[in-house]
Amino acid sequence: MKPLNLRRLLMLSFMCMRPGAGPVFASRLLVAFGEQRERYASAAARQKYAGIAPVTERSGKKAWVHWRLQCPKFLRQTFVEWAAESIRHAFWTQVSYQQPRDKGKAHQAAVRARAFQWIRILSRCWPERTPYDAAIYLQALHRRGASLSQTLAKAS
Repeated sequence: MKPLNLRRLLMLSFMCMRPGAGPVFASRLLVAFGEQRERYASAAARQKYAGIAPVTERSGKKAWVHWRLQCPKFLRQTFVEWAAESIRHAFWTQVSYQQPRDKGKAHQAAVRARAFQWIRILSRCWPERTPYDAAIYLQALHRRGASLSQTLAKAS
């Protein structure tokens, strides 16, 4: 087992700053994002690789959506479990989780949607070594006029 050097320790502490990411999830997220920060060209590429992005299949006039079957299962599990844990630690994730639940979606579908969001957020922070800041994320939602921003305004 490699000893933790200062660089790895700093990266681990960077991941610990995420809501709900204690020492267990922080180390799993660090492995998921890896040291090679430019490995994925976009958040969508990381979402597809992790198996979080839905797959749409079409045949004739029919189309159906399912989750990705060929992916690293432990990686997908890491993102889904952390997203579920983050719901208890950040207000906007609670509201964001409740929106699809109110529309009749299953618990797992709502949690996967949170994992999808988190990968987008962290994919923006990770390459630039920018710490996650909920206020910045919420301001970005407000600028885009996202429905979550409007729901948060009503809830608070």
